[in-house]
Amino acid sequence: MRTTDARGGPEIWLRGPVAPPDPGTYGPAAHLGAPRRFSWLATHGGAGATTLSRVYGGHDCGRDWPGPGDPASVLLVARTHAYGIEAALRTVEVFRRGQAPHGLVLDAVALVADAPGRLPRPLAQDVRLLESVVDVHRVPWVPAWRLGDLTGPPPRETDTLIRLTGAHTAWSG
Repeated sequence: MRTTDARGGPEIWLRGPVAPPDPGTYGPAAHLGAPRRFSWLATHGGAGATTLSRVYGGHDCGRDWPGPGDPASVLLVARTHAYGIEAALRTVEVFRRGQAPHGLVLDAVALVADAPGRLPRPLAQDVRLLESVVDVHRVPWVPAWRLGDLTGPPPRETDTLIRLTGAHTAWSG
């Protein structure tokens, strides 16, 4: 027997943000077309939340939940190794069960490549499972980032993440 949620559909079919944002969550500027602000939340140590916050903008929470003055819109960050994907799945489940701090909204997961090249099949299957319940943005291996050089534009493969975060405004021109 399949379980259903408040919207009446089977849970397996739910995709996208886990919960709709509360009105006014993003403040009055959200109604004026200002870019939304995000909190990057690392699902494990070394996930890359600090790097992504510096490249795409937004608040770096590290491994702590966003505080009262931080943006309530959450982008989870995990590496594409087995532990990272598992940590992302566990944290998504916290949001799905309504156990995240009140007012936080899970918008997406950013998976940061842990090595250059394609994912092994078992990891790719885990990523597909994650994609079945939440929007996932893949961030490729960037050798310059490994050396601490964050001065260039975000990778082109992250166009959807660039649009989501509004980072393109920093690099246009």
